[in-house]
Amino acid sequence: MLCLRQVCLFTLRRYQARTLCSDLLSSQINGCTHEDEVFSLVGRNKARLSEKHVGIALNMLWKLQKKRPLLLRTSDYVRNHSQFLTLCILAENKVEHMEDEVIVDTLYSILRLNVEGHVSLAKMLITEAWKRLERQVLLSLPALSKFALCLYKQHRHFSPIIGQVAHIVDMKLDSIQDIRILSVLMVSISEVITESFRDRLLHKAEQLLEEKDEVHFNYARRILQFLQNVKLRYHPLLEKCNRIFLESASHLDIHSISHIFGLYEQLGFDNAEFRLIAKQLLSETIDDYYDPETFAKLFFALGPMAGSKVRERLLVTAAHMTEEFSSHQVLMILKTMQKMKCRNSHLLKKMASVLHKRLDSYHVLQLVKLTQYLVALHCQDLELFAKLKVLLLGYLKSSVIPADTAAIIRVLAMLPSFQVEKMVVNKAAAVLPQCRLHHLNCIATALVKWNHHGQLHWQNSSELCAKLLQKLNDCGFQRLQKANNLNLLLEELTHVNGEWFEEVLNEETLAMCQRLIDQITWANVLPLAFFLIKSDCRCPALFDRIASVTVENIDKIPPSEIYSILFLFSALNYDPPDNEEFFKSCIQHLTSNLSHLETYHLVLLGHVLAMAGYFPPVLITTIFNISFLSKLDAQLKVLPDMVKQRVHSSLMKLNRAVCLECPEFHIPWFHEPYCQRVFHNSMSRINPQRQHIHRMLTEILGGSHYSRISALTPYYYEIDFECVLDVNKKPLSYMAQNIPLDGVGRIHLRHDIKDEGRKTLPPGAQRIALEFLDSKAFSKDYSRHLKGEPAVKKRHLEMLGYRVVQIPHFEWNSMVLSTKGEQLEYLRQQLYGIQ
Repeated sequence: MLCLRQVCLFTLRRYQARTLCSDLLSSQINGCTHEDEVFSLVGRNKARLSEKHVGIALNMLWKLQKKRPLLLRTSDYVRNHSQFLTLCILAENKVEHMEDEVIVDTLYSILRLNVEGHVSLAKMLITEAWKRLERQVLLSLPALSKFALCLYKQHRHFSPIIGQVAHIVDMKLDSIQDIRILSVLMVSISEVITESFRDRLLHKAEQLLEEKDEVHFNYARRILQFLQNVKLRYHPLLEKCNRIFLESASHLDIHSISHIFGLYEQLGFDNAEFRLIAKQLLSETIDDYYDPETFAKLFFALGPMAGSKVRERLLVTAAHMTEEFSSHQVLMILKTMQKMKCRNSHLLKKMASVLHKRLDSYHVLQLVKLTQYLVALHCQDLELFAKLKVLLLGYLKSSVIPADTAAIIRVLAMLPSFQVEKMVVNKAAAVLPQCRLHHLNCIATALVKWNHHGQLHWQNSSELCAKLLQKLNDCGFQRLQKANNLNLLLEELTHVNGEWFEEVLNEETLAMCQRLIDQITWANVLPLAFFLIKSDCRCPALFDRIASVTVENIDKIPPSEIYSILFLFSALNYDPPDNEEFFKSCIQHLTSNLSHLETYHLVLLGHVLAMAGYFPPVLITTIFNISFLSKLDAQLKVLPDMVKQRVHSSLMKLNRAVCLECPEFHIPWFHEPYCQRVFHNSMSRINPQRQHIHRMLTEILGGSHYSRISALTPYYYEIDFECVLDVNKKPLSYMAQNIPLDGVGRIHLRHDIKDEGRKTLPPGAQRIALEFLDSKAFSKDYSRHLKGEPAVKKRHLEMLGYRVVQIPHFEWNSMVLSTKGEQLEYLRQQLYGIQ
């Protein structure tokens, strides 16, 4: 008994000594301030290192690296150190004995130290973690999220183990209360989830973002990454994340800002306030970015919104650093130059010289993008294009993916002086049955262009091209006829445009949308509205369904999406059955959420409502306010040129509409200088059609001095022809009224445009505005209904005292008016109001 007690005491003392020694070693490792100290401890204590010590040591190596700025990290030194290899071997030998958390921490640390995923330790750690998950060993949520992130970083996006992680998340979703953990898991499992599971994740993310007062911008950025991965532009979450970025502005660096801009671009989202803050932050620190990686990100983020001086500095610096850029950075610079519409020949030549050496480093889709950018920037390096052609044709020969084949064919059609080989057409024919609508559209556009420009030179090329186009048409019809899911169809239609689709498939697509009309919900009215706007067709059944779904679900639809729905009805001049209720619901929803809408969005909304004849007082008084217009001016400076022009034009049209239709608001007309600038910049010769009509008017009225061509009215409407008839319907001469005439064929710009009053006309005289309406003024369906803009113009001209005569192109060019005499009689009847 005494012997047994002595043995037990000896064992206990030995265990306590080892534990004490072990705890001391753990503390020593945790107290290290440099990697060499860690390696020194490992070297002196190899025999005593447990699996816990190995995990702590590897974790400490990553923590020490993490403290350093990105450019000062020494991961290569750490990985190549002999004691690091010792740690990896010890970890391999002790994997089975590691605790769950230690396995995950060790895997995370070595991957962050840039150890390749195929290294044996990484494989063993993943395998062991997988075994434990299969044995129903549930990791804690923090450990599960870290493990999922490791798998995602290794590009195991579709692996069975990610599916297992997704299953665990599905079961435990309600218990997740940490947005950091949720955001990591959302990104990691995004490729293997169902649509319903996706929606549950979105709802949970919204809930947690609402509950937390402060959220780190990295968590919001991961949520954006999730949205991009699942290819969903979900506005409520986008706007919440954007708010977090604005609140965290002082913590954002160039890497974060460029990443956010990249995600916004892919998601089709933009925010002027974030642009303004980003521009200010980047402009203040522009001199700090001197290495190729950070400068390329600066160029991408700041270039498109930079002023002339900063823009020039960026271009000069980019030219100096050209040789230092990686292949990916060259692609980023060229892409940004395209967005900037910058054709700086010096920089472009230097980029081209670098590309000559780097072309082999690009994969096929990067070559496609590269070709697109160079063509858009008008690159003149024919030798570079010749090399691109050879590489693209090589990839085309071996391509088995329809999307890649279509993309290559699309950019081959962009190349200057490209002579089409028969192989290209044969390759296109082979993939047609597998192509989506967008891919079919790309191939059709290329074939039509090559045939039109005579770039098909082999025997019977025209016959082969015609057969292939027919096959294209058949494949397009078959794909549409198989459609049974409206959401999937709308997803395919997002990127489809051009003459081939419009002429061949547009009508069939509208018919298919009508057959799937019961699948229209509040969640897909926006993409459906986008398609209908693009199709330029009035389809009463679809329009009525969109209106009713919008009214029934108005509280579920984000305010920022209402604009496109309203634009559909206003632009195509369509009134749904419950027109008043539809517009009233939309206006009430918008006016209740004005603070959630961007400044320039309010202008676009005001204009689209004015087209329909609605002028909500709260919206009008908000827009025509000095502080609002000052804020708008600041934001316009950072918006893309196309958006800027559209907003300027919409504000002018809204200002004009309010002055004419709502004088009770007492809003002054302040767009005179803008209109003069626009008209002076766009003055051009009158087209032959108008000149022909003007000669006939001259013949009917008795002289050129009785009419005016391309005249400007008060508030700057341009009308094709203007004349004045007295009370007896006799023409009045402009010479007699001392109104100067410009030469025929030039736009007439009245200097006294605002003050030329109707009082100068004799009693009973009437001013006539005669408008020739081309195909753009009408919807493209069989109804040929007048669209919103020309209808508003007619309404406003009548308010200005004109009698408006509109000549539709389909009447003027019809067989009924095939002779000059018939055209003269038609004009006479229209002019004098003869029925």
